[in-house]
Amino acid sequence: MNECMNNNKPNARVVYADIIDLPHWKSPVRAPMTAHERAAQFSSFKALDGYEDMVYEEAREVGVQADLSETEMEVLNRKLGLIADVLENGHHPVLKFTYFIDDIAKTGGSYVCITERVRKVDNVNRKIQLYKTVGLSKSYMELDMDKIKDISGDLVDYIE
Repeated sequence: MNECMNNNKPNARVVYADIIDLPHWKSPVRAPMTAHERAAQFSSFKALDGYEDMVYEEAREVGVQADLSETEMEVLNRKLGLIADVLENGHHPVLKFTYFIDDIAKTGGSYVCITERVRKVDNVNRKIQLYKTVGLSKSYMELDMDKIKDISGDLVDYIE
């Protein structure tokens, strides 16, 4: 056998002559596997389970909260003042709020819009409470005033 291996072109018939014509071995106690069972045994193996999710999460882009200019903050404060005055008179206007929501997995987030009836303005905690309920506790949704970018609706559209 060593004589054939030293040659650059070994002859497989010569190298494996002692086993090449032996019959295929079959287990005396186990039945042969079906083609499906053999395929399952050698099917692809996912060594990095969750890797695609991690790559997707890393590639997912999130926005940053824009800083409002002095003029935009002044307009927003005038709108909030008008909303508070109307609420004192017993009216609960329906308004559209554009506000920033923080991302739960990354630094940053995105702007969303919601149109809802205003329930209360809390100037101390700087929150606006809406009539929309959230969660299992059915508590009223609150928006941080510092995260609001714009307020629009019939009540406040004339303010600029």
